[in-house]
Parts: sequence; C-alpha cells; structure tokens
Amino acid sequence: MKPLGDTKSHFWLVQRMAQATETDLVTAMERADLSNADWAEMVQSCRGCDWTEGCKRWLGASEGQAAEAAPEPCQNRARFLRLKAALEEGKS
Repeated sequence: MKPLGDTKSHFWLVQRMAQATETDLVTAMERADLSNADWAEMVQSCRGCDWTEGCKRWLGASEGQAAEAAPEPCQNRARFLRLKAALEEGKS
C-alpha cells in the first residue's frame, strides 16, 4: 500500500478539479448535496490516487477552460458528475 499524499495539497487538487469541471462545491454543501464527511472522503480518495502527477498536468493544461467532466483516472470523477447533475437539477 502506497503512502497517502499530503492532505493540504490534495485538498487544493480537489478544489481545482471542482473549478475545472464547474462543480460548485459551496452550493452543493448549502443544498446538502455534499456533506462534510463526503468532502473529507473526496480529499482522502485524492490522497490515495496514483494519478496525482497526471492530474496536476491536466489541470495545468486546462487552466481557464471548463471541462464537462473530470478525466477518467480521477478518483472523484463520479462524485463530481453526481454533484454537477444534482446542482443542474436544482436550477430547474
């Protein structure tokens, strides 16, 4: 089992991925679509991910461009998609 990555670094990677995929985490928390425990689990999943360097490269290359979804290797891809769908559903 590989050691987990730095919590602070992965906190910011998850934040950046949310921004890149236009997933509004603040609104998701306000609407109770994302709990504190869910958020902690997302950061923890990111900490254990083997694709960290690829993630950093992808985020750097897509800076300022919105992506429909996080890349396939992202451990939180499904969570981002669910949150984004819930937020879109709540707008209608």
